[in-house]
Amino acid sequence: MAFVTAFLSVSADGFAAGHNQTAEKPFGDGPVDQLHRWMFETPAENKAITDEIVDADAFIMGRNMFGPIRGEWDPAWTGWWGPEPPYHKPVFVLTHHERADLPMEGGTTFHFVTGGVHEAFAQAREVTGDGRITIAGGASTINQFLAVGLIDELTLTVTPVTIGSGQRLFEGVPPLSLEQIAVRPASLATHITYRVSPQQEVPGQPGREQQPERQQAVAQDHGDR
Repeated sequence: MAFVTAFLSVSADGFAAGHNQTAEKPFGDGPVDQLHRWMFETPAENKAITDEIVDADAFIMGRNMFGPIRGEWDPAWTGWWGPEPPYHKPVFVLTHHERADLPMEGGTTFHFVTGGVHEAFAQAREVTGDGRITIAGGASTINQFLAVGLIDELTLTVTPVTIGSGQRLFEGVPPLSLEQIAVRPASLATHITYRVSPQQEVPGQPGREQQPERQQAVAQDHGDR
């Protein structure tokens, strides 16, 4: 069985992006530049975690992680990363709009999936077998995979800033048990890794499989960051 990981930088109040994301402001409004200072200002200190982020056999991401475009695709847009993205493996992009596969330099090919998280997971598992699949974000996409129990391990990079509103991790996700298995403090952030499992059901309370309206709410816009 494939092993599924997810990585996300979040503010201290749990947001991965602000409102009003655009090409000019890919993470939206607010002090969102603080979320990734650790990656760009202290790369040597955080090399182990950045290596882990791209150490997978396949990746799945939301449409906003791939680009700011809404509606039909602009074929000129090929992602945020230039001609050679850092993935070097298949990347499955959740979207409501069909698009042909997009091969890039260095071995990355973007595949655009219109059937939701289960279809994207099935396609990724088909190419990885028992390998590693990483959910590359953003918060909405990770929330959808958490809601249906398809993430084994979650690494959060918590940054010392609050954003107040926007795209929040765990929004609409049923209760989970998170077993802390690693904490790696750094000067600009703290990396915390959890083993993820559904919270044990309480007698008389609806179980996870009995909460379709909550899962539907999470999955209403599977293109969001």
